[in-house]
This record gives sequence, structure tokens and C-alpha cells, in this order.
Amino acid sequence: MASSVKPTRSELLQLKKKIKLAKSGHSMLKKKRDGLIIEFFKALENAKSIRSELVREYISALEKINIARALDSDLRLKSIALAIKDKPIIDIETKNIMGVLVPKVRKSPLQKSSLARGYGYISGSIKIDEAALAYERLVEKVLTAAEYETILKRLLQEIDKTKRKVNALEKVTIPRLEQDASYIRLRLEEMERENFSRLKHIKQVHA
Repeated sequence: MASSVKPTRSELLQLKKKIKLAKSGHSMLKKKRDGLIIEFFKALENAKSIRSELVREYISALEKINIARALDSDLRLKSIALAIKDKPIIDIETKNIMGVLVPKVRKSPLQKSSLARGYGYISGSIKIDEAALAYERLVEKVLTAAEYETILKRLLQEIDKTKRKVNALEKVTIPRLEQDASYIRLRLEEMERENFSRLKHIKQVHA
């Protein structure tokens, strides 16, 4: 409330400093918000592209595994799957986008030869190899899609948080500080007029 502010010149000076700082912070936060929105839409375009690729890889993998199942029994496919020794190594690191830490997926190569998978050419077949390769590509797309989905979520959270700060400064903090400063200026002017009138009255009395 303006009435609770001390109407002194030192208080007015402090308020002017606070207003300047608040306006500077408001400007920086607006730039950050706008930059985050730009980064969000960049990530969104990448996410859309990855989603489309993911759907295509899923359809392709489904077709290839169905062909492999038609040519070989489910039991044989399961035994080959169990024979695969090496598991993909996935590390989740972080990168910084305008102060926001987002995940960066680092993975070992997922697409391998049948020998590298561990079952070799003897127990496998060309169609099984094609199905395995299709699913390896699919897993790569899943990991990339998950990375971008998380990036979008974190950027959106930061945009929302930054927008709330901008609005708070714009609609609450800065107007309140300016109102307090205006109140002090008015009170100081009133006090000056009162002092002037008092001095004038004293001079008239002693004239």
C-alpha cells in the first residue's frame, strides 16, 4: 500500500533504483522468453519429423517381422532373440538451451550384422536379419523421439515459468513500485508547499 511507504527523498531514491532494476529484469526475461519460444518451435519441428520417421520405421519393422514369422516359427525367432548377447549401451547426458538443461542421448551403434548380434548366419536367415535391422532402426527412432519429447516438455515448463515472472513484474511489481514512487513525490511536493506556506506566514508575522 502506498500509505505505508515513508515519504522521504532517500526512500524515493531507493524506489527509483528498484524500478530501474525491475525494468531491466523484465526486459531480460522477455528476451529469454522469446528465445525459448524460438527454441521450442525448432525442437517441435524436429520432433514432428522424428515422429513421422518413427511411424514409418514401426510399419516397416512390423511388416518384416511378420514375413520372418511366416517363414520361420515363433519358437525359432524367440530362441534367436534370446541368443543375442550384446545389449545397447545408452548414456543420458545433458545440454544447455538458454539456461534449460535438456537430455542428450548417447548410444552405442544399434544397427549390427547378424554375427555381431550373436546368432550368426547358421541359425538366422535373411528375413530374420531384415526384421532385426528394422527393429534396431526403430529403437534408434524411439530414443531420438523420447529425447525431443523431453526437450519440448522442459522448454515448455521454462517458458511458462518465465512468462509468469514477466507478467508478475509487468502487472504487479513495477506498477506497485511506480505507484509508491508517485505517492512519495506527491507527498514531498505537499510537504514543500506546507513548508513554504509556513515560512511565508512566519515572515508576515514578523514583518
